[in-house]
Amino acid sequence: MAHTAMSGTGTIAGDDPLQTAVWRLRSRGCWTDAAALLASRAGAAPALQRAALLVERCLFTGDGWGEAEDVLRTAEALAEDDDDRGAAACERGQLAYASTVLGVRDRADEARTALGRAAALLAPNAAGRPLLDFRRGLIAEHIADSAQAAKAAYRRAHAGATAHADPLLLSFTWRHLAGLALRDGELAEARHGFAESLRLREELGYLVGTAPALAALADAEPEPEAARLRAEAARLFRLLGGVPAWLSPHLTPPTPAA
Repeated sequence: MAHTAMSGTGTIAGDDPLQTAVWRLRSRGCWTDAAALLASRAGAAPALQRAALLVERCLFTGDGWGEAEDVLRTAEALAEDDDDRGAAACERGQLAYASTVLGVRDRADEARTALGRAAALLAPNAAGRPLLDFRRGLIAEHIADSAQAAKAAYRRAHAGATAHADPLLLSFTWRHLAGLALRDGELAEARHGFAESLRLREELGYLVGTAPALAALADAEPEPEAARLRAEAARLFRLLGGVPAWLSPHLTPPTPAA
């Protein structure tokens, strides 16, 4: 079920021209270029942001593991306080999770350990806590196969993203809660969640996440709307050079039961 495995937030463009440029590159799947813009910035925060970008690249492309590891180790070394250390542990957990769900190498134990460490370091009201809750939901759903635990974690993340006004993370929590609803046969709830996720990503200009959102909504819609959504997802997928790599099998309609 790697097609529902996306995650990762980070700074969205605000008043800082550098962050605006980083967001524009990231949103189009140009993670390497976005990380390069931060290379000259010293300190823990830019190092953590670079690590987050390169970890996300691994999940979307299935490539770049060595560089992500190197940058993550740098971020871990530069961490100055528990928030920094917790954020770095959260990224390590995500990298190990991505390696596991994409079948590169089973690092499930490392993922759980790292996210557990992040939970111990991050205060309950820390800005990074909702993302951590979301990623623990991913582990519960896609590694532990516990839909109940995943739903609880996604709901905590959803509430936290709302409280911290994080629309990108909300687009992920809406989508994953909708995926669980679809699995339970709750079509109306699934359709609403997928539609909210798509709306947020379109409003943010998160182009690299729009094709997966379109394909997910197609799974909850009847024909011919489902076919239209998949065709639009396929167009964006091609436009971005086949990213995210795991999306391709989900751009064709499911085979009818015999």
